[in-house]
Amino acid sequence: MFENLKHDNVRARAPLRLGLGGGGTDLNSYYMEHGGAVLNATIDRYAYAHLTKNPEGRLCFRADDLGQADDLPCSMDFDVRSGLSLHRVAYAHMMERYNDGKPMSLSISTTIDVPAGSGLGASSALMVALIEAYALALRVPLGPYDVAELAYYLERERLGMLGGKQDQYAAAFGGFNYIEFLPNDVGVIVNPLRLHREYLNEFESSLVICFSGQSRESAKIIKNQVSGLNALDAKTLQSMHEIKHHAAEMKSLLLAGKVRETANVLRKAWLSKKNTASTITNSTIDDIIEVAIEHGAWGGKVSGAGGGGFIMLLADPSRRHNLIEALNAAGGVASAVRLTFEGPESWVVAA
Repeated sequence: MFENLKHDNVRARAPLRLGLGGGGTDLNSYYMEHGGAVLNATIDRYAYAHLTKNPEGRLCFRADDLGQADDLPCSMDFDVRSGLSLHRVAYAHMMERYNDGKPMSLSISTTIDVPAGSGLGASSALMVALIEAYALALRVPLGPYDVAELAYYLERERLGMLGGKQDQYAAAFGGFNYIEFLPNDVGVIVNPLRLHREYLNEFESSLVICFSGQSRESAKIIKNQVSGLNALDAKTLQSMHEIKHHAAEMKSLLLAGKVRETANVLRKAWLSKKNTASTITNSTIDDIIEVAIEHGAWGGKVSGAGGGGFIMLLADPSRRHNLIEALNAAGGVASAVRLTFEGPESWVVAA
């Protein structure tokens, strides 16, 4: 039952990301015709996966942060779209592809550093962490493009989860990237931003993230965006073009060290994003951003599809502490955050 298992106690983690610009242009319904581009950066928040042998000869999936578990017989006879579907579909694919379709009695547990519906690409980071854990346990050589495309396939095609491609690529590569999605599915190009250290320090020192206190279901928002694109809604399409342009503009400004001007584009990008679906914002988000602007933020936007989750803000570093205090007093959960430049990592747990 374990003949193909090279390591029987492994862990993996994959970073979450902030979406600065271009979100939505990574949707198949947009980039297939127009080409998409996003600017994102991974941060020091992670999704974790732990894979071990199951001593009882069963199959156990756990999401410890959610308090959910699937305890199943050791077989391939289960519905991947039920229960903990990310765990189930990752296991099913890896057994089908790399274990001759035979089941292994395993325990797979996961946690994520942020609440569900955060807008930080958590579900895709979790999928990447799961794939990395299996890749190490089974000694499967997968590069970052392989991992990103597999995560996309499992989430979007096998599970039918709505969404774009940027989250899988952000988690699989890590770092500060400008990612291009070529028309007609020709390919994806990941362009790492090589910022001067002082520019990077200034950007990171200006950055604040704030949880709105509301989780959101991105599928509903994405469905509205896709409906607008499929119906050739002129307003949605024009807003998508603007969002893509803003991502390129922010990339150029950051490479030149112009953080204050980047924040101005961030504000414009938020206005364009709100035009892509009526559910992008709500009174809570609007109130938090208004409080932020009143207390020194230069600009901000929701990270991810919108409707809740985390808001990212840029502010004068000398006013950042007071800004964080004001946001927390207003009911948000705000903090500084550090950028990360490593992609997913996996390791064998010492006996």
